[in-house]
Amino acid sequence: MEYTRLGNSGLYVSRLALGTITYGQGGGFEKIAGVDASEARKQLDAAFDRGVNFIDTANIYSAGDAEKVLAKALGGRRDDVILTSKARSPVGDGPNDSGASRYHLTRAVEDSLTRLGTDHLDLLYIHQWDGQTPVRETVETANELIASGKIRYWGVSNYTGWQLTKTVYEAKALGLTPPVEQQVYYTPEAREIEYEILPAARDLGVGTWGWSPLGEGLLNGKVRRGEETSSATRQGTGWPEPHVTDWDRAYRLIDVLDETARELGWGLPQVVISWLLGRPGVDGIAIAAREFDHLIEDLDAADLSLPDDARRRITEASQLPAYYPVWHRLLNGMDRPDPADRPFFDEHRASVLGE
Repeated sequence: MEYTRLGNSGLYVSRLALGTITYGQGGGFEKIAGVDASEARKQLDAAFDRGVNFIDTANIYSAGDAEKVLAKALGGRRDDVILTSKARSPVGDGPNDSGASRYHLTRAVEDSLTRLGTDHLDLLYIHQWDGQTPVRETVETANELIASGKIRYWGVSNYTGWQLTKTVYEAKALGLTPPVEQQVYYTPEAREIEYEILPAARDLGVGTWGWSPLGEGLLNGKVRRGEETSSATRQGTGWPEPHVTDWDRAYRLIDVLDETARELGWGLPQVVISWLLGRPGVDGIAIAAREFDHLIEDLDAADLSLPDDARRRITEASQLPAYYPVWHRLLNGMDRPDPADRPFFDEHRASVLGE
């Protein structure tokens, strides 16, 4: 297992994080969760044996039950892991039961600590942008939580490029600690973060962690053109994510991934994970599974290295269009390239201009 710094901090974490969205039951997650403490303990053992030290959860997973199951499964091993959780999403119907305000974040963290049976989180993600709470209040609250010892670091999740940039510079203007990490949705089918979000993070020194590398089951090898998807997988349960804008493109990409997996003798998920771990600016990804053998397959991907020709084939097959101002810079502004977005622009040039 490789380890990497968490953003520009001094904290080292494994490049694969064990996600817990499949833990617990209830809260609208019934279709994708159900892992109990005994099975979770088995998953943790396998992850630890392979060098994973990074555990990812959230207060909304199974309405908090995922955190309770994780606490039972961890037992006395809490100090052996880097433990993260998330707050911001609604946890009730009241006007202050969601958001990134001082009131809600402080209460949400305290509730998570109680469920997890610990006195601190190593990393707190703000789960979504809050368009009502002043950014200054969110930044100050995160720093207050650090000062109180309830969290060690903080990050953001699902932010746009401008939201991430505004947050970082607000923190710097106040002389406070900015977010060290962002967690974002990233798969070969969904590469939108390469337009602005990844370059912004690279420029700002914020690390990037991908969530749901298999596209919420879209790229697990069970979704095929013209075939009914099994109800035993997430995409066969009517789960509303991900938002696929071009199904024909998605199916073509799945064919390329499947062909690559067959050539290499790998599982299709392993091809996807290896491709993602080699992308510019990606520190690591969070993996999660209900079935133990699926988790083992994903964990084993950390030891695999995707050949250059296979990587190039997947990159070309999944390339997104060069939207404005990308295409304009490709034509007129590449005499002074920016290191933060150059690798993505180089791929666009090869795709759009044939260079």
